[in-house]
Amino acid sequence: MGREPVKVLVAEDVGASGIDLLRDAGLHVDLGFDWTREQLLERIGEYQGILIRSATKADAELLARASNLQVVARAGVGVDNVDVDTATRQGVVVANAPQSNVVTAAEHTMALLLALARNVPQAHASLVDGRWDRSKYSGVELQGKVLGVLGFGRIGQLVAHRARGFGMQVVAYDPYLAEDRFAELGAERAADPADVYAVADFVTVHLPKNKDTENFLDADAFAAMKPGVRILNVARGPLVDDDALKAALDSGHVSGAALDVFREEPVTDHPLFGYPNVVVTPHLGASTAEATDRAGYQAAEQVVAALTGQPVTTAVNVPAIGADDLAAVEPFLGLCVSLGRIAAALAPEPSLEGLEVEFLGRVADRDHRLLTIQVVKGALTGRTEEAVNDVNALALAAERGLAVTATSHSTARDFTDLVRVTVRTAAGDTRVAGTVVGRRHRPHLLEAWGSRFNLQLEPHLAVFSYTDRPGMLGRLGTALGDAGINIVSAAVGRRPDDESDSATLVVTTDGDVPASVLTALGDDFAAARAINL
Repeated sequence: MGREPVKVLVAEDVGASGIDLLRDAGLHVDLGFDWTREQLLERIGEYQGILIRSATKADAELLARASNLQVVARAGVGVDNVDVDTATRQGVVVANAPQSNVVTAAEHTMALLLALARNVPQAHASLVDGRWDRSKYSGVELQGKVLGVLGFGRIGQLVAHRARGFGMQVVAYDPYLAEDRFAELGAERAADPADVYAVADFVTVHLPKNKDTENFLDADAFAAMKPGVRILNVARGPLVDDDALKAALDSGHVSGAALDVFREEPVTDHPLFGYPNVVVTPHLGASTAEATDRAGYQAAEQVVAALTGQPVTTAVNVPAIGADDLAAVEPFLGLCVSLGRIAAALAPEPSLEGLEVEFLGRVADRDHRLLTIQVVKGALTGRTEEAVNDVNALALAAERGLAVTATSHSTARDFTDLVRVTVRTAAGDTRVAGTVVGRRHRPHLLEAWGSRFNLQLEPHLAVFSYTDRPGMLGRLGTALGDAGINIVSAAVGRRPDDESDSATLVVTTDGDVPASVLTALGDDFAAARAINL
């Protein structure tokens, strides 16, 4: 008897090119575009691979019946409709197509940029309504204008490249991108957003959405911009404060805006929809036939790779390492993410140029590649437009000019296992160290800002550098108490071989430490950082 064919179910229409690729690879392909949920549950056990878009839910119920499944691939950027944890536990690779829409999003940004500059939709509506308003809709040229780009990841870089083709000067802000990358990409580096606002004729935002970037363009930002500036948002709705933009448009300080994304979607009654100087589209940034076909093809590539023993380059769950090594390094996964996050937060400036990970003790003798990835994930989380995962972390680091190295030493002084992380910036290096303690492998921070201590990590912590004298911890406790924040634990470390009174204080708290508390402490604390893990 011959071998059973490797079977792949294409549950949704992902385009002909992806389906052809699967068949060309010798896989047996079934199309289940019109299958009901019941049919899918009944037959999923036949397949080694499944390719989906957004309608099919690869949830725990489906995966429980997928006894032969090796890979789930989604033809799109996210994997919200896949139970990644369950898939990982079952040894099923989950992959997506994260680069499928970057060109499309950049091109749509350019479409809105041109429409905004030349009043294209307004002129079209006027003409089809029977009016020849040629003088009313005179626009401005892009040639010689300054485009300010906030967030210089893949999409921002593609926009900049295209804008330069129109003769625009590009000024970009991204605190997490290595400085030499700006020159390579033909853009002037802005040290902070104010440097963009001071010169830009058009401002386009391409930032990730997190608590630090929500309402990034607010009333203060608009006030700092040149009179007559035009705003574009083809990234995420919450990046722009709608009320502040409306006020800036009403005052005339902002002369126009183009929006493809909104705080709540779908939406048909936004307060700016009736404005004559506002161009809007219903989240079309990723909506092209090519992007759809590209997503299907890229997802199919991952299915073929997974089922033929090749590297799955866009997997979003744990890469394969030996079972013994995985068991040995698993207790350190969370610690390494935390150390990367803390080291990046404590660095003297946000633009990281290098990241060194040192493994000492027994863990150094294991396959610790996965741990290095966790450190990079922690350092980059919230700093990139794309979500950082176990597979793309190193690629994203390389794209941003962040050199990553890992070293091993079989012995660790004072501890059985130790992980040290050093981040390098143009302003200097910062090192942190940690380990896991006890049968429950509790993560402990052992070093930060040149001081040593031993503190169990919790979800919220704050780190302070200060001149050590009586009453400082009490002063901090009072400030946190006034803000309704309790201290869970605290540790003070002096700097070895330092004759000064400098010390580092680390506290864990039961809530996020507000920036206002850090600011209110004044000059007695030389530096302060609040970090959420």
